[in-house]
Amino acid sequence: MRLSRRDFGLGLAGAAALSAGGASAAGPDADLTAYLDAQFEEELQMSPERLTRLGRKDLYDKLTDRSDAAAGRAIAWRRKSVAGMKATFDPAKLGEDARTSYDIWELELERAEATYKWRNHAYVFARGGPHTGLPNFLINQHRVDTPADMQAYIARVAAIGPALDQTLDQAKASAAAGVRMPRFSYDQSLEEVRRITAGAPFDGSDKDSALYADATSKLEKLRTAGKIDQATEGKMLAAVSAAMTGQMKPAYDRLTAWLVADRPNTTADAKGAGSLPDGQAYYAAMLLDETTTDMTADQIHALGLSEVKRIRGEMETLKAKIGFKGSLEEFFVVMRTDKRFFLPNDDAGRAEYLKLAEGYLAGMKAKLPTVFGRLPKSDLIVKRVELFREEPGGAAHYSSGAPDGSRPGVFYVHLADTAATPTFELEGTAYHEGWPGHHMQISLAQEMTGLPKFRGQYNYGAYVEGWGLYSELLAKEMDFYKDPYSDFGRLGREIWRGIRLVVDSGIHAKGWSEAQALDYYRANSPQPEGKIRSEIRRYFVSPGQATSYKVGMVKILALRAQAKATLGPKFDIKGFHEAVVGAGSLPLALLETRVNRWVAARQKA
Repeated sequence: MRLSRRDFGLGLAGAAALSAGGASAAGPDADLTAYLDAQFEEELQMSPERLTRLGRKDLYDKLTDRSDAAAGRAIAWRRKSVAGMKATFDPAKLGEDARTSYDIWELELERAEATYKWRNHAYVFARGGPHTGLPNFLINQHRVDTPADMQAYIARVAAIGPALDQTLDQAKASAAAGVRMPRFSYDQSLEEVRRITAGAPFDGSDKDSALYADATSKLEKLRTAGKIDQATEGKMLAAVSAAMTGQMKPAYDRLTAWLVADRPNTTADAKGAGSLPDGQAYYAAMLLDETTTDMTADQIHALGLSEVKRIRGEMETLKAKIGFKGSLEEFFVVMRTDKRFFLPNDDAGRAEYLKLAEGYLAGMKAKLPTVFGRLPKSDLIVKRVELFREEPGGAAHYSSGAPDGSRPGVFYVHLADTAATPTFELEGTAYHEGWPGHHMQISLAQEMTGLPKFRGQYNYGAYVEGWGLYSELLAKEMDFYKDPYSDFGRLGREIWRGIRLVVDSGIHAKGWSEAQALDYYRANSPQPEGKIRSEIRRYFVSPGQATSYKVGMVKILALRAQAKATLGPKFDIKGFHEAVVGAGSLPLALLETRVNRWVAARQKA
């Protein structure tokens, strides 16, 4: 469904004026907001899954079209949208906030062009691919409040089959062009598929598969709420079973067959993006996309080496304060192996881990008003990653809540093996993913008013992850990390992000092997072996993404230092934080412009 400008409050006269290149009585800034809101709504109507993540139920029985034809339509739409904006609005006549929106909308076309150009370079069935992402989406994003919602759920279960087939077509096209994910990723994907399709209704097991268990739970809640009777519950559950066995499972079987058949075309030694056709250009494009800067791979590598050296110095100081007499490398071994840093690898240990995380977040939330002038309304919960997509040492991550607060944000942790998840890292992880990190920044963005709606939904890696890493340091400045080992864990997490700069660029631009990357990581980090191996493999399949954290943090800290030096006693940490998080996710150059505007305004105050 396409909505007209009238649907967004311009009215017929205003729409006619804009179409003619004029302006409505509301003024060019308001007109641009209305135009971009209408355009964003058109974009959303091409992505049913995104609508669901926003808490909406239109197109609730559909999944997003993953075909090449749909990708072509999307890029053509964005070209037309930007052309229409340029033909209608003069950026010189816009206010500062509106000009930022104009610039971002134009930038999004550049990013979309790059994504489209390199579409077949992506490893679509690597970690986080639709084979695990779609079941996870239905379990955690698709709310069932009514019988109609359950009918939509059933339709989406059936639609998983065609969605996987569309993605498989892309994987086959990539392979034909010489682009294949590393062999270890084939093995991981095969194991993930096995887990997803194990249990009822796929086999005679008395244990339900994850998706079937979710459907059963949602139907039971409908029945206990009096919205369906037992007979309807049974019929709907049978329909879920039929969709899972009739449409979903055959697609997973086709995926399995292809992965098994194509796996021999890979080599045992993983290689970086530089080994792919036009690999260096592809990696440069990914660095641009992730960092929103023009930093080269060599510059990324040099920054990483510098940051690792600096943070090692801070680690040496803290090690001496703790009283450890050996070398830093020997202290790393202690941190990796001492049992006091690891909880039991059972349900009780996992429950204790979640409770610790909740405690850290509660303590931080209570102190947020000391450094922030505005807090989000959205709630936050901590959850273990679903078993079918969990991996030992997998990185914790955040999933945003619905803008209207109907679904809380979620801080996810991998607890398949607590020996790969040390407690000394947990405090920093909680602040990064929750308060005042991703949950706070993204929730505030979603609750913004007065700016185009897309500004609360678009995300730039260097900004978002840079803020998350900055939040870990901010917590130290707020007098958290009372335990010195937890503080060492904070430094371990920061050096990890410096290591990422070195290793990611090493793998993809300098031809580093997996063994080289592992050796460098081990020499500079206290993280356990399982975590290190999981991380290295993440870098192989997501070129450039790991560089965004440190690049963004360095920029935010540089802007804060510059603002402090310029403003002196007029510097206000609450005001600085509002300048950084108060207008949604921004490319780093536009973030700098916004902070500079705040500094100039404070000087005049």
